[in-house]
Amino acid sequence: MTAVTRAERMKQPLAADVITATAEQHGVCVRPFTMEVGDLDTGELRYVPVPCGSTVESVCGPCARKARALRMAQCREGWHMADEPDFTPDEPSDDHTALLELRADLVVAYQQAAVTGEVEADELRDEIRSVDEELRQLGMRGRLPNPDGPQQRSPKRSTKRRQDAPELPRRRVEKRTVGREYAGRFRPSMFVTLTLDSYGRVRVRDDGTPVDPSTYDYRRAARDAVHFAALVDRWWQNLRRVVGWDVQYFATVEPQKRCTPHLHAALRGSVPHEVLRQVTAATYHQVWWPAHDELVYDGNHLPVWDGERFVDPGTRQPLTAWTDAVDELDEPAHVVSFGQQVHSKGILGGSDEAGRHIGYLTKYLTKSTGEVIEATTERQRQHHDRLHDELRVTPCSPRCAVWLLYGVEPMGTNSRTHPGHCKGRAHRSTTLGLPGRRVLVSRKWSGKTLADHRAARKAFVLESLAAVGITKEEPDSSRQVWHKVQPGDPNLPPRDHLLMHAIAERIKWRAEYDKALLAAAEPSADLSATRRVVAA
Repeated sequence: MTAVTRAERMKQPLAADVITATAEQHGVCVRPFTMEVGDLDTGELRYVPVPCGSTVESVCGPCARKARALRMAQCREGWHMADEPDFTPDEPSDDHTALLELRADLVVAYQQAAVTGEVEADELRDEIRSVDEELRQLGMRGRLPNPDGPQQRSPKRSTKRRQDAPELPRRRVEKRTVGREYAGRFRPSMFVTLTLDSYGRVRVRDDGTPVDPSTYDYRRAARDAVHFAALVDRWWQNLRRVVGWDVQYFATVEPQKRCTPHLHAALRGSVPHEVLRQVTAATYHQVWWPAHDELVYDGNHLPVWDGERFVDPGTRQPLTAWTDAVDELDEPAHVVSFGQQVHSKGILGGSDEAGRHIGYLTKYLTKSTGEVIEATTERQRQHHDRLHDELRVTPCSPRCAVWLLYGVEPMGTNSRTHPGHCKGRAHRSTTLGLPGRRVLVSRKWSGKTLADHRAARKAFVLESLAAVGITKEEPDSSRQVWHKVQPGDPNLPPRDHLLMHAIAERIKWRAEYDKALLAAAEPSADLSATRRVVAA
């Protein structure tokens, strides 16, 4: 027997790596977190691995691929919908009205007790919360009036269009989400791509870096990235007003090489290309925030907390409150708009082209933003650093701690707020200002949430198994108690043991599901092809 050297042994894969690779192969989450589940009827206590649910493939490949497949199904189901989804609200039940009458009486009593300073006010407030929770459990959407009265409203701004923006025709928006049918059988939809404006010439074919970094407008690029989501919302609003019907969309936000966000959108129904260009040219978003062009504090000269609010370190004068600073505005601090390039294309449902564009829409959903815009050259690294430096001093919200550097006290400050340090995604070097939501889906796209699509898949699988005599009993969740596993729990099974058990369960489930697919498919059908269709 030939002796194995130490170097050869070190090249052999670790047992944990083999287990992880096997879990990846069978679609089992490789980094589950463990929950303790107790059965109230039998008293049994067991540990259950719960999938991490990550959408990034480098973190957990199986969970990310499942999430992408779910998004693809969501996009496919709503893109070329032919029948108008029914969103007519149900009539309020007697239980709804009875609880609301009780709430009205409680609110009146609470407001009277709050005025007179009676101790029962807190108890009444808790009762109101309890009634609100019961109404939610009965099924109710929307907000109920605040018992403490209406909150302070933000100042009204003029809705008159800017003189430098073209006018748009306005129509009354119909309660219709399905596009027109042409020639009695064609109902095309659209694929649209929108990009932000130019901030200077870039080397598009090479690495997306500026030709002349000294003239590249990094400040405007940073602010446009921060407010990109608001601009996109305004674009959909304008489009609906122009075309006169409730346009629905499934869109993804991705970074370009130059590190600016752009939008790919599947749009249900057809809109003339010229109308899309007209709406894009006329869409803008005004940012009614305090001026933040020049830093007031920097380095060691920062505002300090005096126990109630932030004050100047030298004069001890309070900083301007956010609401006061906004009230004094005469003009917006920034205006963001799209660039002139608008790409649009008509797509027919059920075609190979539709499938390719769905794959393109969800192409980068399993990658983190940092993986998509990874810097590989020195020019790219310098470009990313310049943009990140600007984003570090660009406020991302009315609660952003960066406002303190401009002499404005943001909303929600306390003693733990550190001037200039905000945990928002916009300030991270790995995101470079891109919004947190990578997928934007309108409410009436498919009439389902992701949880609904997930439940529909599960129901389909259970029905397929039941058709061949395999029944899966669902445990009664009301008789189960779930707890987070406490750190140092001596009974917690090792992670590798949980993965091995999950792999065995997955193999058993796959064999049962293959049996169901073979029974449902034609005798000549290819099992792998059938499995791919069902999975999609």
